Amino acid sequence: MKLAILPILAGIALGVLAPILVYLGNPGNMGMCAACFTRDIAGALNLHQAGIVQYIRPEIIGLIIGALLVSFFTREFRPRTGSAPIVRFGLGIFAMIGALVFLGCPWRMWLRLSAGDWTAIAGVFGLIFGILIGVFFLRRGFSLGRNRPTSKIVGLIFPIFALLLLGLLVWGLMDTNAPIKFSSKGPGSMHAPLIISLVAGLFLGAIFQKSRFCMIAAVRDTILMRDTHILQGVIALVIAAFFTNLALGFFNPGFSGQPIAHNDTLWNFLGMALAGIAFTLAGGCPGRQIILSGEGDGDAAVFVLGLLVGAAFAHNFGLASSPAGIGANAPVAVAAGFVFCLLVAVFAREKRS
Repeated sequence: MKLAILPILAGIALGVLAPILVYLGNPGNMGMCAACFTRDIAGALNLHQAGIVQYIRPEIIGLIIGALLVSFFTREFRPRTGSAPIVRFGLGIFAMIGALVFLGCPWRMWLRLSAGDWTAIAGVFGLIFGILIGVFFLRRGFSLGRNRPTSKIVGLIFPIFALLLLGLLVWGLMDTNAPIKFSSKGPGSMHAPLIISLVAGLFLGAIFQKSRFCMIAAVRDTILMRDTHILQGVIALVIAAFFTNLALGFFNPGFSGQPIAHNDTLWNFLGMALAGIAFTLAGGCPGRQIILSGEGDGDAAVFVLGLLVGAAFAHNFGLASSPAGIGANAPVAVAAGFVFCLLVAVFAREKRS
């Protein structure tokens, strides 16, 4: 199979499976969302106290383990780390804050759009704007430096963490006294059956690992290298999700009444613009970073931990949006995020000898 077709197959897989997961119980237009699901995990681990978004999502665990397994079998498991970890951690924090102002990662942005949620249009333009800013600095030599090979145990730490999360989830389902939290209402209480969610995550993790599927790379590579093969995968995602939503009765075009979304155009744009800059400087969208963490990339794992902490900040300090609108302190946090990303882009680059 030619590698060029793999992103298209990955896009189709996500476009079909995400609405099916909604049909089986996941929140509306949120069959698969790297940001929202990581936020739910943060809540389940007591990192924030927003009771409606607390659940250890098996899909995220599946993505990590699926990427791990396929990378092992194809000899692409390459433990490496050491490229500006503290900067990546900070980028992860602000990427999550931007995503939760918009209410979704780039995956969910396209899934929302394919279901007729026109409020996501501002997010599309915001994401592209943020990527363009990141590409501007990439063209001028921005780099967080090369990571270095390390021992296998280092590369396995994050997948082991994912397996521990799975153990906590099973423990919590079996024992009401388990130390993790489950939402009794709201998006966190809505989920497909555990086994189905886990298998879907494993399958997507495997195909994403082989295809290098990434929303940021789709735009970045088209601009920098005139390479559109990942962009074709994104287009395939939107088409597949549109027809699947249509078949399941989920297509509901309009700006109002959309599930887990708000209609503040400016902040939908700015939230995703901030996320777009952070993702581009870090080297990939949150889904891609999760996949990389499964194949031994310690720097990607640090970024994902930043997402986890960013989710905690977002809900502990009134930064995350809700269907009623943006959080009270979101404007200050988004402004701080833009400042941080621009400072990183200008000053936190690796010096060339």
